[in-house]
Amino acid sequence: MDIVVKGRNVEVPEHFRVHVSEKLARAERYDPKMTRVDVELSHESNPRQSKNKQRVQLTVTGRGPAVRAEASAESFYAALDLAADKLDTRLRKARGRRLSRVTSRAPLAAVAAGAVPGVPQPVEQVDGVDDVTDDDFGPGRIVRVKDHPAEPITVDQALFQMELVGHDFYLFNDAESGLASVVYRRKGFDYGLLRLA
Repeated sequence: MDIVVKGRNVEVPEHFRVHVSEKLARAERYDPKMTRVDVELSHESNPRQSKNKQRVQLTVTGRGPAVRAEASAESFYAALDLAADKLDTRLRKARGRRLSRVTSRAPLAAVAAGAVPGVPQPVEQVDGVDDVTDDDFGPGRIVRVKDHPAEPITVDQALFQMELVGHDFYLFNDAESGLASVVYRRKGFDYGLLRLA
């Protein structure tokens, strides 16, 4: 498993790279088919955010869908600990779904293992990032563009992939209705579904 540590406008010291490798070595026990872990460090320069100024984002890629976790804290070490705990929880949940053969969600185990053709393997691939200058747009400008896979999947598969990346919503093509749809998290343990008619 490759561990790639990079900083966004942040110098990454060698001792932190070693600490990251030691911290993430145990993550491989949940999925031995993991190929890469991307660790991205960033620093919030706003003085009002001093308690959450260091941010760490972890992205695990392999044969199944991508799994992502991020956290912010006063130091990179504390943020890494928080993000690693979130990542462990998500990897354990994904492994549990793969191994569960009794529940009604057993077909999702095949999706997580990458055995279902037509289901996007990396959940989010950044195919291109357009450079936008301040002169192009005013407030609320577009700073990142993602191309999202359009292969039809079921609502259960969309919910599973949304949980793996830790987002509050997930855009997908519904296999049952054929419509562009979005599942989203509501208050409590409920989800919502939006469809373009």
